[in-house]
Amino acid sequence: MLPLSLLNTAQGHPMLVELKNGETLNGHLVNCDTWMNLTLKEVVQTSPEGDKFFRLAECYVRGNNIKYLRVPDEIIDLVKETQAQNTRDNHGPRGGGGAGGQAGGRGGHQSRGGYRGGRGGARGGRGGRGGGQQ
Repeated sequence: MLPLSLLNTAQGHPMLVELKNGETLNGHLVNCDTWMNLTLKEVVQTSPEGDKFFRLAECYVRGNNIKYLRVPDEIIDLVKETQAQNTRDNHGPRGGGGAGGQAGGRGGHQSRGGYRGGRGGARGGRGGRGGGQQ
């Protein structure tokens, strides 16, 4: 399970965020990005000693300051269900993988290696994923 898929699923749900400086933030996740920057609403901030509490309407947390996140167990179950559904959707009746298919080829930009040209791109074979049997 990837952390960003977990965070995307957790949007709108409560979570606890502990920062590297020891502060904790309890609130509802509004938004997250690819750097794990978070926006929380209805936040209760607790000091590192646990003796001071602050109520914040909204809070922005930069991802590199996060020590750990705690999300409800039902969010983890939701992510597992979503990933299982995506796996079933991507592997159709032929069991082929949705991305590869008939693309294959002998080099050029269709192979997995990007714009390398030549015979087969980065892998040196018959194109990228999916085999490309024609």
